[in-house]
Amino acid sequence: MQPTRVPARLARITGLLAALALLVAACGGTTSSPSASTPTDAPPSATGSAPPSEAAATPSGEPVALTVGLGYIPSVQFAQFYLAQQAGYYADAGLAVTLQNKIDPDLITLLGQGAVDIGSGDGTSVIPAVSQGIPVVYTATIYGQFPSVVITKADSGIASAADLKGKKIGIPGKYGSSWIMLQALLQSANLTPADVDIVEFPDFGQATALQQGTVDAATGFANNEPIVLKNAGIATTVLTVDSVVPLPGPGLVTGTGTLSAKEAALKAFTSATLRAMDEIAADPQKGLDATFALVPDLAQDPALQRQILDATVAQWANPRTGAAYGTIDRDGWQQSLDFMTTLDLVPNPVTVDQLINETLLPS
Repeated sequence: MQPTRVPARLARITGLLAALALLVAACGGTTSSPSASTPTDAPPSATGSAPPSEAAATPSGEPVALTVGLGYIPSVQFAQFYLAQQAGYYADAGLAVTLQNKIDPDLITLLGQGAVDIGSGDGTSVIPAVSQGIPVVYTATIYGQFPSVVITKADSGIASAADLKGKKIGIPGKYGSSWIMLQALLQSANLTPADVDIVEFPDFGQATALQQGTVDAATGFANNEPIVLKNAGIATTVLTVDSVVPLPGPGLVTGTGTLSAKEAALKAFTSATLRAMDEIAADPQKGLDATFALVPDLAQDPALQRQILDATVAQWANPRTGAAYGTIDRDGWQQSLDFMTTLDLVPNPVTVDQLINETLLPS
């Protein structure tokens, strides 16, 4: 099949989103990334203050400073943090929040060291990290569904995991969330990685390879590559892992020392962020406006950004539990821990109680 030519503007967006994939779900890479901060002087709240019980200001009335680690680059996928910042929800809760961008492996280490107070980290990164003694804990769910998926062209004849046998599958490397997801998906069809042809793309170019026909399938993220390919005129089939094993997706992660030292502030931050998630789910335009205010370059293609945001919001919900945003699926975590143990990704025994902490969630 002749590959579809991508317009120059869309090609640039494709590159941007490919880089974004570094932290939408943890890839486990080791390349250092630049850090970018967003302003902390959010405007006064337009929707009211947080309840007094959630205020976190110091006794002197000074706001509590929190450094928050997000993904590799600014993105509409972090709209809830941008809205809470822009609408003054963090400031109303007695917080002075600075948003930074880090790749997941760096961020998990920094959280454990206390160099970053709280951040968006992948659950599948937390499990091996805690197993190796890194003092971090997962405190709130952002993605109720695991966003890492396998994507094929709709006309490829691949409609299930069993159809992947003997096929070329593009993946950044044999590590991280995409590699764990792929093994779970193959296992559900009684397959192993030896039954497929794994093609590694360290530069995260597997979606481009799929578009060009170099591979038959590729790993990616539900709120990223399928949208980019659709906008390039390519219909896709998306294979998800949620029905196989409920792997824990990105959520809020903090260091255990930071949790002890700044519990009230972290609880206030969590409440404000979840409030913003509820508001964006009800009115996505709020998320777009907040994102474009902080990341003006993304406003060049608002229609594409809306598609990405809609897909992101869809990933926030957990259809299996139907629970409110933020809720941690303990049973899902246990199943994930058991599965990752079978893959020898848990060097030392850990329990779910060591991996998660629910004290920051609203009562």
